[in-house]
Amino acid sequence: MKAIQIKNVTKQYKDVIALDNVSFSFEYGKIYGFLGRNGAGKSTLINIIANRIFADSGEVLIDDIPAKENMKIHDKIFCMSEADLYDTNLKIKDLFKWTDRFYDDFDKEKAMKIANKFNLNINKKFKALSKGYQSIFKLTVALSLNVPYVIYDEPVLGLDANHRELFYDLLLKDYENSERTIIIATHLIEEVANIIEEVVLIDKGKVLLQNNVNSLLETGFSVSGLAHEVDAYCADKNVIGYDELSNLKIAYVLDEKTPLPKTANLSLSAMNLQKLFVKLTEKGDQ
Repeated sequence: MKAIQIKNVTKQYKDVIALDNVSFSFEYGKIYGFLGRNGAGKSTLINIIANRIFADSGEVLIDDIPAKENMKIHDKIFCMSEADLYDTNLKIKDLFKWTDRFYDDFDKEKAMKIANKFNLNINKKFKALSKGYQSIFKLTVALSLNVPYVIYDEPVLGLDANHRELFYDLLLKDYENSERTIIIATHLIEEVANIIEEVVLIDKGKVLLQNNVNSLLETGFSVSGLAHEVDAYCADKNVIGYDELSNLKIAYVLDEKTPLPKTANLSLSAMNLQKLFVKLTEKGDQ
């Protein structure tokens, strides 16, 4: 199976269960949004997939190959993260050279072109770059690697609006030219809402949701009005959260829409991905 398969993965730090018997797959050829609040277990799972830490139990398979301490998956996956895993005393152009030696599928010429688009000074040492440009260097490496699975963990930290837009544009063009699996773990949900195809939502070490974005947005909606009328309409529906003010109420629903009662003064509205994320993770607090 061409996929990253997570099978019954558990990871515990002292008395904190970071991942609790997690099982799902990132299928090949899709762009995923991997979403979760701080402490949800998202970064822990990414680090397990990337072989930076190991699960207490369970396993990760990449194209049916066990990932743990296995060099066979080296040319299959790359994880761009906030962690600085580079020699910070080296110049950017020298880091490109070392990456080229380490990865057979690194396109150094492409990296130089991307660096130029971002105005990244390749003659500067990594440690001399601003936080934003350190992120840009990491993004440049990730965009220049022709591997089947690329994980971007909070990829736009420190980037201004123009650089974020340029990154998303380059990412989509790269995906169109070379199909692969792209996994974007981010808090900036609305920025990636039009890019990602599928969402995986993790909270408190468990997967709350995995679904196609379009399907979610088609079935997710809000209904607002007087509290008792909202409650009556939602009596048999999957309500994921509420907002209330005095005798007015908004219910957020993940279910099939049905016609509003003619006698009720209610309004239906679409629900965006950000609100869906917030309400589902609020529900996890209850």
